[in-house]
Amino acid sequence: MKTNDNLKVVRFIQKNEFFVHIAFWIIYFSFPFLKAIGKGNYPKLYNELNDLCFGIIVFYISYTLFAYSKRKSYHFVVLLIAFCGIGYLNLKTHNWIFEGTHTEAFWYYSLGYISTYTILALFAYVLYSLKEGYKNRLELDKANLERHQAELASLKSQINPHFLFNTLNTIYSSALKKDDKTPEMILKLSDSFRYVLHEGQKQTVKLEQEINHLNDYISLQQERLRDKVIVEFLTEIDNKKQEIVPLLLISFIENAFKNTSFLKGKDHLIKIRIALKNNMFSFYCENPYVIEKNDQSVKESGIGISNTKKRLLHVYPKRHILNIDRSHNIFKVTLQIHL
Repeated sequence: MKTNDNLKVVRFIQKNEFFVHIAFWIIYFSFPFLKAIGKGNYPKLYNELNDLCFGIIVFYISYTLFAYSKRKSYHFVVLLIAFCGIGYLNLKTHNWIFEGTHTEAFWYYSLGYISTYTILALFAYVLYSLKEGYKNRLELDKANLERHQAELASLKSQINPHFLFNTLNTIYSSALKKDDKTPEMILKLSDSFRYVLHEGQKQTVKLEQEINHLNDYISLQQERLRDKVIVEFLTEIDNKKQEIVPLLLISFIENAFKNTSFLKGKDHLIKIRIALKNNMFSFYCENPYVIEKNDQSVKESGIGISNTKKRLLHVYPKRHILNIDRSHNIFKVTLQIHL
């Protein structure tokens, strides 16, 4: 049985424990009646029912001990004493009902029940262990989820200021040039702020929203680098309502513009492709890449990509393929995600 199937069984027992107990005791008490059918041996039947009633006491004493006693080293001693005591009470009750038909010494009769009581105690321990294991698994899953959310929040907090810092530089450059398009750029920056502060904090957003955000950013960068870059931004989406993690692609596009801005000359081509077909998401970004290895700006731009890699591992584990190639003075990013 697989682990998930085991967890389903334990979860069922946990949620329906009362009915599990009732069902077990119904089955437990049905055996003496089934054996007595057609035989008419009622004294033996009553004797077995008497033993079973004391078996219930053994079970719940054991179950309570396992559940509430933290000193496990004493469990064996306490249970052994309880077994002997309950066995003795069983003997006295039997002799009271059947007028002293058992005359063996009480220790002999008590010890004879240890094997039966041990089986019931083991069943109690199994049920307790299943409950405790399920509880521990829930606590572990909760702790992992909280750690996972904290790590994602930390990664997002590193990504967002990086993006906003670069965008503000774009607006600053435009304002210095007293460009007539500065008000439009400020409006786009405002939209970017709104997206980062609101949509960017959600678990997922519509792909259409993410693309619109990227469009605003690309437009801002094109204005800043209008004489240096040419951008080919193509999308082919079969479902614009498809959900995706927000702010996942911006670091790659940021990096493309940053690398290209360091180059000399004009009309450097940046290619960006986004596609979605049958829930398979594809992203491709390509830009010229000729930068000194010790350039501090390269190290800073690598922070965003590093964080994005970590986010991908968190939110799309085993569902994504990311390739980054820096060969032949071309920086290429290829990403595929099964959404």
